[in-house]
Amino acid sequence: MRAAFGLARRGLGQVWPNPAVGCILVKFESDTNMVGRVVGRGWTQPGGRPHAETQALDRAGTAACGATAYVTLEPCNHHGETLPCTNALIAAGVARVVLAIEDPDSRVAGQGLSRLRKSGIDVTVGVGAEEARDLNIGYLMRQNTGRPLVTLKTATTLDGQIATRLGESRWITGEEAREHAHLIRSTQDAVMVGVGTLIADDPQLTCRLSGLEGRSPVRVIVDGKMRSPLTSKCAETARNQATWMIVSEGGDSTRIRAFAELGIKILEVPSGKGNYPNLVDAVNLLGTRGITRLMVEGGARLVGALLNADLIDQVIWYRASSIMGDDGISAVSAYDAQTLASIRRFKRGSVRSLGKDLLETYYRNDYI
Repeated sequence: MRAAFGLARRGLGQVWPNPAVGCILVKFESDTNMVGRVVGRGWTQPGGRPHAETQALDRAGTAACGATAYVTLEPCNHHGETLPCTNALIAAGVARVVLAIEDPDSRVAGQGLSRLRKSGIDVTVGVGAEEARDLNIGYLMRQNTGRPLVTLKTATTLDGQIATRLGESRWITGEEAREHAHLIRSTQDAVMVGVGTLIADDPQLTCRLSGLEGRSPVRVIVDGKMRSPLTSKCAETARNQATWMIVSEGGDSTRIRAFAELGIKILEVPSGKGNYPNLVDAVNLLGTRGITRLMVEGGARLVGALLNADLIDQVIWYRASSIMGDDGISAVSAYDAQTLASIRRFKRGSVRSLGKDLLETYYRNDYI
């Protein structure tokens, strides 16, 4: 199952709105001799098709008959662009299926397990369940709540500053931390910034690690009043890299048309506090568009607004060993946390060194 999880991770950021699934087929010598060999491997392919099970079965061929399938998520049992994976497993003559977790999709939700068992296949559920939930937490969250997993990623000094008062921010952290951040970006369905960050930094918001250039996420710009320059790097490359802009309803139709002509998809949502786009509606809208994993990369106002709306599920914090003090710009703006009882609290996941910097991860208390 651990090997199947490794295969599944290859699909992160590439398979939305589908889950990233891995499947390994093992042929054991006998029921009593648990020495076996892998006869097929598969993982969900970019775009969500083909599924992991059919990939593994195709590679195994006739060797799949009598084999055990280790699958990280319940096989589908509904007709879509392809036949259900339960049909394929049954037709191949698989003897046993070992699953990590059930699929909460109402079209599956235990029906795949029931179908396999009714066909005489031995089914075991719960192997590696916690790791499976962590792997596909974005997919599970979208199925259960309608919105994607929202991850805050930031790089700061020890005292939480992202830039000097003059706007200098390159580079607060070292090369190892920056490369790791690009690796994380490659596993996301979408990356979000506010218009302030777009104007100040003119970021590309792409994955620029060698060999992973094709794994850049959808770029999402929160720009209620459409102040983004038509000459920004995101605007100029929108036809080559999916770029969406979240704007407040009733905006300037001329600006909307200008951005659309550049290839930017305009998503309108109601205005919230201070005429800022309502972020609950915005994040839910991204969920309806199929996004399961959303990473927020700034700026301070956007992060503060997301915290105020209680929309941050996970924090990835790169921390440099430096102190800037009040001469810097904070990673988070005020978000109406006037008492200790009202501040957002997270539980620590891990701490590790990346060169001279630290990588800290945190999760909301009800993360899993």
